[in-house]
Amino acid sequence: GGLALAQNDLLPINPTNISGQEFGLHPSMSNLQNLFEEGNAAFVANVGALIEPTTVAGYNNQSNQVPLSLFSHLDQRIHWQTSVPQNINSLGWGGRLADILYTNNANQDISMNISLDGVNVFQRGNIIKEYAISTAGSILLNGTGNNGFYQTLKRQTLDNLLDQTYNNILETAYSNTISDSNGSSFAFSSAIESGTPITTPFEDDSLSQKLLMVAKTIAARDILGVSNQTFFVEFGGWDNHADLLDDHNDLLSQLDAAIGSFTAAMDELGVGDSVTGFTMSDFGRKLTSNGDGADHAWGGNSFVFGNAVDGQKIFGQYPELYLDNPLDIGGGRLIPTTSCDEYFAELALWFGASSSDLDQIFPNINNFWTPAPGGGPLGFMG
Repeated sequence: GGLALAQNDLLPINPTNISGQEFGLHPSMSNLQNLFEEGNAAFVANVGALIEPTTVAGYNNQSNQVPLSLFSHLDQRIHWQTSVPQNINSLGWGGRLADILYTNNANQDISMNISLDGVNVFQRGNIIKEYAISTAGSILLNGTGNNGFYQTLKRQTLDNLLDQTYNNILETAYSNTISDSNGSSFAFSSAIESGTPITTPFEDDSLSQKLLMVAKTIAARDILGVSNQTFFVEFGGWDNHADLLDDHNDLLSQLDAAIGSFTAAMDELGVGDSVTGFTMSDFGRKLTSNGDGADHAWGGNSFVFGNAVDGQKIFGQYPELYLDNPLDIGGGRLIPTTSCDEYFAELALWFGASSSDLDQIFPNINNFWTPAPGGGPLGFMG
């Protein structure tokens, strides 16, 4: 229907672990195509939020427990970030991971979890919270970015307020949070300015500039005294109920350019083996067209990239793309065959978590895979 791309326009990829099928990428994804063919990117097929393995029959007769508010953007994006889709959880799996591993970093004044998009669920733990920065660097108190008279006066006024003793517990907590953030911001900004310069060109769009700041932060890792970090970057606009072909082309072009620059910058810094990027999304789209778009579905495809990835492979079960197939719960909404838990556990193990940590990070992991030393649930991180 209105979603079709000409087969000859697709960029061919050649997964080494699948035979008898042909695969291609959107024509705007040439950088990802190159990464895949070079063995530095892989796909995770038909992945989604699950509480337990689910079938069409189990879904229809409600014998399988399914994620809360299954086709709601707000809820599903939270489920991907928490990996606890049976409820709305306030802690993310990146935060729970950081709670276990943050002591690996020599500097405890800068959070292990850095966000380019403000407050998020993914990076929030019981101990570790996300540290928000912008594409310009650390977020300073407005109007205090230099040593002019009024800028200095503002900083002194803030310091005086923070030095006060407050009787109210909430006032004290707020004062401590602002004090920690204020101190961290100057140290962070100084480190970024002193870090290894990056000469790789980046586009001027928002996503590319966010990834440039991620690259600058990684370049300053030794100055900051950190060895383990997560970075959260958001890229919206994918709810394509209409104009899917045009919007998808524009968005994928930006995504592909940003990933191309970022991976080149990692190679420039010599850390390509130590940095892995991965995508999370709330859900895929229906196989059926509503005219020139597609509506909310369930399973979708994700990708991971970096020199440590066991690339040029498709992990998981790539689904049959016909209506009423054994995974279709109606209108081309496909039940995921790989859970977020399996996908994310693979990344957590690579990042430094032990197999015995996984049930603390992913409460549902044992519904899909029994953690054991010596390997991951999918294998894309070797």
